[in-house]
Amino acid sequence: MHYFLTTVGSAGDVFPMMGLALALQKRGHDVTLVTSGYFRPLAEKHGIPFEQLGTPEDYQNCIQNPDLWNPQKAFQHIFRFLQPTLRRQHELLVTAAQARPTVAISSCLGLGARMAQETHQVPVLTVHLQPAVIWSRFNPPHFPGMFGPNWFKDFGYRLAEKWLINRPVLPFLNSWRQEFQLPPVKRVTDWWNSPTGVFCLFPDWFAAPQPDWPAPLFQTDFPLWNDDSQSPLDTEVERFLSAGDPPIVFTPGTANIHGRKFFEVALQACRQLQRRGIFLTKYPEQIPVSLPETVRHLSYVPLDRLLYRSAAFVHHGGVGSTSQGFLGGIPQVVMPLAHDQFDNGDRVRRLNAGRSVPESRFTPGNLTKALRELLGSSDVTAICQDIRKRLQRGTGIESTADLISRQFSGDSVPHAR
Repeated sequence: MHYFLTTVGSAGDVFPMMGLALALQKRGHDVTLVTSGYFRPLAEKHGIPFEQLGTPEDYQNCIQNPDLWNPQKAFQHIFRFLQPTLRRQHELLVTAAQARPTVAISSCLGLGARMAQETHQVPVLTVHLQPAVIWSRFNPPHFPGMFGPNWFKDFGYRLAEKWLINRPVLPFLNSWRQEFQLPPVKRVTDWWNSPTGVFCLFPDWFAAPQPDWPAPLFQTDFPLWNDDSQSPLDTEVERFLSAGDPPIVFTPGTANIHGRKFFEVALQACRQLQRRGIFLTKYPEQIPVSLPETVRHLSYVPLDRLLYRSAAFVHHGGVGSTSQGFLGGIPQVVMPLAHDQFDNGDRVRRLNAGRSVPESRFTPGNLTKALRELLGSSDVTAICQDIRKRLQRGTGIESTADLISRQFSGDSVPHAR
């Protein structure tokens, strides 16, 4: 079987697909990773066939704009860069499926893959890494500005969906569908769930399935895949970790180049707490000019190798970072900016595994207070360690690959029409 794995976004979106591609390849399947050209070196490093959706320059241009982190503007901004790639995504998948039996594994933004499912009957599986992209009237995800009873949250969500998602997407999508005499889509967030199957790569203790979630639905566990997890830690990193108390790790996300204030606040919190720190970012221009010996800037360290040797984790609330914090068994402080981050941070808070501090309140005093309370709480420590015990590295990827492999065989998937 050939699996066509496609996604858009940052490392938090691409790493799970890379891990799943490797797991499916290990089971004897052919795979192709289809995403931004920015991640071509990652695919080549691991020997995964690659097709490009957008150039590395497109990726850099996208993350340059601070609208990426504005809750009201983020989706429209992403779609401006996504739209030009969707026809290519469709064409790549159709071509692959006409040559040999192919199943697409796509993120919810793989609208070109969903189109291929309807235009050429290519099987598509939708993968959700975070519960925030599945709306439920029974247990709604947490978004800023939504409050009150569930019926009122549902009203607010539908209004936001109309203006922030449907409005930028539907004119393009339905015009494209007319070319194939397909009926118009009315709600993007319903249509992006494939009727072939939806895979939720997060555990039920993080988000339990709801009666109005799409079907058929398969729930596994967090992917927890990182690049270089099997390699020894860099000598500098190992030396720093061994030289003192476990540090607090700070990152605003791999795609965030607007994190100067985040790191300034982080540095002041380290000083007030008299704690060591590690600042993770590939963009050093965000880092304060002069760091003390007790704080180190590193471009990249696999979080599954770093966090279990750390004291706490302060981050933006992407689901990849959140799940790695759980695996590390340490308290988390989430500073959500946009996307699924508010919901992930709220779930961390409800589990009593950390705190969620909005950007407007992300000050040295508030961060210091949150970290002092978390690090001084035996209850929080016990909860974080209990969560760590629930997670076994690789379970999400391996169980997902097993389910997909059992669901499809070479004889069960015809060539595309």
